[in-house]
Amino acid sequence: MHSNFDVKKERPRLYSSKRNKFEIVDVARANFLMVDGHGDPNTSPEYAEVVTALYTTSYAVRAVAKDKLKRTHTVAPLEGLWSAKDLQVFHTQDKDRWDWTLMIFQPDWITLEIFDAALERVHEKKNLSAVKKVRFEEFLEGKCVQTLYVGPYDEEGPTISRMHDEFMPTEGLVLRGRHHEIYLSDARRTDPSRLRTIIRQPVGSARK
Repeated sequence: MHSNFDVKKERPRLYSSKRNKFEIVDVARANFLMVDGHGDPNTSPEYAEVVTALYTTSYAVRAVAKDKLKRTHTVAPLEGLWSAKDLQVFHTQDKDRWDWTLMIFQPDWITLEIFDAALERVHEKKNLSAVKKVRFEEFLEGKCVQTLYVGPYDEEGPTISRMHDEFMPTEGLVLRGRHHEIYLSDARRTDPSRLRTIIRQPVGSARK
């Protein structure tokens, strides 16, 4: 049996950061379980259903990998890619206009075959309609800016504004790709003031 794999320990530069300090990271290609959706995560029933489906499938993947490959891993934290036609909605917190992709990282040895076997297990034991939306997909971000934000999700706006409007221009960087958040805390058990979130933004070089 291999030692347990925990992405937070294996890739600390990507799954931890310093509070109120922006840093540039290079995010390598990795596999994820993903589901797309739209709307306010606080009020959308779909959002809650997707979170449950992602975690249920991720734990099933872990069980299949343990059985078939004799390898174990800690289920990774929930992550979200966020976008909207008008980027100002992130500053104004107009959540009804948000598009999102929720996802959970998977170790390198998790294959489509393992994923398919996990889906079969979930369908046999659970009646979760959102599971049919879960896909297994490779994702590459490349160069990004990130920071650790501590506090309520609804108060992220000023931190995002500083990243976009202050840090990035001084570094000669421009927005590229979707706003990315990694939720290091369990929102069901953590006081909002103590929620820890990695805020990440893919970037490119500004034209001179």
